[in-house]
Amino acid sequence: MKVLVTNDDGIFAPGIQALVEVLQHFADVYVSCPDQERSAISHSITLRVPLKAKPLALFPGAKGCWAVNGTPADCVKLGIEVLMKEPPDFVISGINLGPNLGRDLYYSGTMAGAVEGLLYGIPSVAVSLNAFSDMDINYEKVKKLFYPILEVLLQNKIPKGVFLNVNLPYLSKEICKGIRIVPPDMKVSRYSYVGLNDPHGLVYYWLKDQLHHMKDFENDSDFLLLRTGFVTISPIEFRTFHKRKQEQIERWFAHLNFASTDEEEIDYA
Repeated sequence: MKVLVTNDDGIFAPGIQALVEVLQHFADVYVSCPDQERSAISHSITLRVPLKAKPLALFPGAKGCWAVNGTPADCVKLGIEVLMKEPPDFVISGINLGPNLGRDLYYSGTMAGAVEGLLYGIPSVAVSLNAFSDMDINYEKVKKLFYPILEVLLQNKIPKGVFLNVNLPYLSKEICKGIRIVPPDMKVSRYSYVGLNDPHGLVYYWLKDQLHHMKDFENDSDFLLLRTGFVTISPIEFRTFHKRKQEQIERWFAHLNFASTDEEEIDYA
């Protein structure tokens, strides 16, 4: 089995090293990561700047490792199309510093790495950790928690058109309360703008993460379950077309007939 790994924290982030070390027990690992942090960059790709993939010997035992001056989506796309001789059997994005919950799936570069794999029909997973400072994290504890979860993920077939968003509590395996399969809580707005005055009296705005101050979640919220000690896994489906919606919208325009020859042509010049 061949697994392509990426992240949005950058190739030197401790989370990617922990992920590679766990994965090497199960598969041949290839690493294609941004050369610097690309958090919250969503699914952007690089169009007007040439990409460079610099080979690095960062992870002993990895079959290939490249630092790319692009986004997580660039890294996965380049890895699949150019860097690897054959497409991977799996794409895993992470382990991200900080959870990705609810609406984060639209903003997160970690998520985008998994989605890019999904676009190629490759089973893909995004993995994030509910902790915020690398200086305080014992990644040995994280690896022991993630190992049995990864083993299950690799042994099973992820449904077609779906990627999995996994959030790990920063707890030992013995204390973790278990695993919950939940939808992302899209009703929660985690980030809000804070207005500040500059020295000239003009207002500028900064996005503030309210995660630590939020409460009153619903019982099945991924935010609440992760906070109370569960691993949360959300199967995310990205459908690009809805047949039933097509038929509904066709009815909106059924009365329009642009092929009619009874009306005079309109000159829009």
